[in-house]
Amino acid sequence: MAGIGLNAVVTRKLVLSSEIFVIRVAPKGWDLPDFIPGQFAVLGLPDTAPRVEESDPETSEPRGKMIRRAYSIASSPLVRDHLEFYVSMVAEGVLTPRLFALDIGDSLWLGPKITGHFTLEDVPEDQHVVLVGTGTGLAPYISMVRTHLPWAKGRKLTILHGARQSWDLAYLEELTSMQRVYPDLIYLPQISRPQNEHVPWPGLTGHVQHLWTDGSLDKAWGGHPTPENTHVFLCGNPAMCTDMKALLEAEGFVEHSRKSPGQIHVELYW
Repeated sequence: MAGIGLNAVVTRKLVLSSEIFVIRVAPKGWDLPDFIPGQFAVLGLPDTAPRVEESDPETSEPRGKMIRRAYSIASSPLVRDHLEFYVSMVAEGVLTPRLFALDIGDSLWLGPKITGHFTLEDVPEDQHVVLVGTGTGLAPYISMVRTHLPWAKGRKLTILHGARQSWDLAYLEELTSMQRVYPDLIYLPQISRPQNEHVPWPGLTGHVQHLWTDGSLDKAWGGHPTPENTHVFLCGNPAMCTDMKALLEAEGFVEHSRKSPGQIHVELYW
């Protein structure tokens, strides 16, 4: 597919399930801007682009307009030739069914501006970090650990990732390998629907916020994070973010803003 305004191309596509995929997007004839891990870019396709068959039917006639949506970047800014995105298809959505229909070599629109405040920039270097995410809310954390982990220097970087099924854990192998190499990384993946697994899941089950309260994090951490030594990032399902925020505030953590610094950083995905 080619068209006016389509300034990028798909260079890699990894389909994990009928709803989850990872794509790499490279600019065509221009350079990617610098960015900070945790920020997002905008992808776009015309509404005349085909939808994947598994999606819901179109509810309105295409008018030739560009559909644009923001997605957190999973790749590191140290990589200069592409951006990587970890995307969940929304069957009734207007853009993700079209993104899912793309193949390697297909064109799309990539916004030239990258922005967002969901970064480690406001976290002191002597503070530990707990990154809590559901589903594709893991994406900004992948960019963070790919960039910062080799230079963590004693700072614990902990990822708590919840997904419905094991095959939705796109970065399971990469994070498991990183954990073996870097003792400062703690990775706790958890699934909520073990009954649907084709092979019994040997790991943690339930909702990701329970890792904070059931002792799983404390065991891996060697203690319990406190507002004095830890910042906590929340990204994904709003219900998870609400539950985690309540748990954290009960322990003295405070939501962060530029005007009022705190230890809770929140990014809602829908």
